[in-house]
Amino acid sequence: MSLLLLAIAPVTIIILYIYFKDKYEKEPIGILTKSFLLGATVSIILTFILGYIASIFIPITDIKNVFQQFLKAFIVVALVEEFSKYVIVKFYAQKNKEFNEPFDGIVYSVMVSMGFAALENILYTFQHGAATGLTRAFTAVPAHATFAILMGYFMGKAKFSKHKVKLNLLGLLLATLFHGAYDFFLFINFIPGMWIGAIISLILGIVLSRKAIRKHQNSSIFKV
Repeated sequence: MSLLLLAIAPVTIIILYIYFKDKYEKEPIGILTKSFLLGATVSIILTFILGYIASIFIPITDIKNVFQQFLKAFIVVALVEEFSKYVIVKFYAQKNKEFNEPFDGIVYSVMVSMGFAALENILYTFQHGAATGLTRAFTAVPAHATFAILMGYFMGKAKFSKHKVKLNLLGLLLATLFHGAYDFFLFINFIPGMWIGAIISLILGIVLSRKAIRKHQNSSIFKV
């Protein structure tokens, strides 16, 4: 039970943080819950299928090959995972009538991502123990949240723009780039000090995420 609480605690904190940042017109709990569950089920299944296909076309034959690890980080992992979350936001949340202001893009993207991160975190924590769960609480889970906020920022803009396709894909691209950079520096840990690159990319993502949140808050159509 303690491992389960450790795994879901950071996810819960991030969900509550984003929920209360949605100051002016909160989303229905039912739709948020469904978005979370879709992230924990459909996104995970899509990731497994697409990741398996990607690994066939991009096999990793040498774990110390930097280029192979680059392809793994940005395509096999980052693009596959972010696309698997993107489709839920695009085809479920973005089409919902409750998605009625740009900030909602951030809210729903984070809910889907936290569903994904919750199941992933539970599996890692139960497999590797409390130390891994504690480390991921301050690294991998916040990283998933920042990728989601960056994606959601542009998907929120896309809903109310004439350039829907461009902005939606820009959100997917940005999330993939930050996710890929974060993983890449961790994957090449056989080079001393490279893990610092992951921390830097995470910090930069957090800074940009906070700006994205403030920008959509300030432009809310429900702000009095």
